[in-house]
Amino acid sequence: MNVIQQLEKEQQKEKVPALRAGDTVKVHAKVVEGTRERIQVFEGTVIRVTGGGLRQNFTVRRVTHGVGVERTFMIHSPRIDKIDVLRHGDVRQGRLYYLRAKIGKDARIRERRSAIVAPDAAAEEPEEEAEE
Repeated sequence: MNVIQQLEKEQQKEKVPALRAGDTVKVHAKVVEGTRERIQVFEGTVIRVTGGGLRQNFTVRRVTHGVGVERTFMIHSPRIDKIDVLRHGDVRQGRLYYLRAKIGKDARIRERRSAIVAPDAAAEEPEEEAEE
């Protein structure tokens, strides 16, 4: 491992959520106003994730008062306090630029569902282990 890779590894955050296009996230970003620093929450839909390693960034889009606002954040930036993933979107594309032309209900994204295990099958397995 060379010196550059070592420096990048030191600056990376340990806990980073897995982000994909279509996810709805809350980004808690530190904002400096004069001498004060506060945390500002930016909630929206991830429309792209680019880069890798320390240079990985993502763009979040939200519509406020009828105006679309997009912000790009560096995932490993010290200016980001935390990232909360509210829901995972079910999309087919990696870049959701088409959302810029959509408004209202047309801009909705379906939620990605995880595989659900049948409750009967899950309940029977622990009982068999307990009998042995």
